[in-house]
Amino acid sequence: MGREVRRVPKYWEHPKCASGIFIALFDGSNFTKDLQEWDEGAEKWAQGLRDDWDCGWIPLGDGEKDMAFAEWYGDRPSAEDYMPEWPEEELTHLMMYETVTEGTPISPAFKTPEELARWLADNNSSAFGSMTANYEQWLAMCRAGWAPSAVCDSTGIHSGVEAMNAPSLDG
Repeated sequence: MGREVRRVPKYWEHPKCASGIFIALFDGSNFTKDLQEWDEGAEKWAQGLRDDWDCGWIPLGDGEKDMAFAEWYGDRPSAEDYMPEWPEEELTHLMMYETVTEGTPISPAFKTPEELARWLADNNSSAFGSMTANYEQWLAMCRAGWAPSAVCDSTGIHSGVEAMNAPSLDG
């Protein structure tokens, strides 16, 4: 969770609700994978197993046997909760998203990381809460593709955009 560069078509306009607020959407490239994981988990759950992540598939515990899979794991992914999956050749622009929610844009779409970073810096865009970042910090983050929300160290809380560009915040 934090900030993420998403590749979008030049024409992309992120959807808004009736009141004009952006609708949070997961990255569309994850939909197929998330759906497959959910379906596999539901199938294993029906067999009396659940994914322990560290240990693989293990038997359901006593408190889980009476639960529906969706109660334990969450609802089955729905395409309407994800950005569209466009053909690769249409993904010509970059847009900055906050991913503390599923994802809403904090910038328009730009052709290059340099243009995106310049816009983010010039508009004092949020790197985390009220924290902003300079052009060089945004550019490094745009090239990396993502940054965590924040990093804490002995000097305090720093935006992930700032922290990923600092050789060491402690010294």
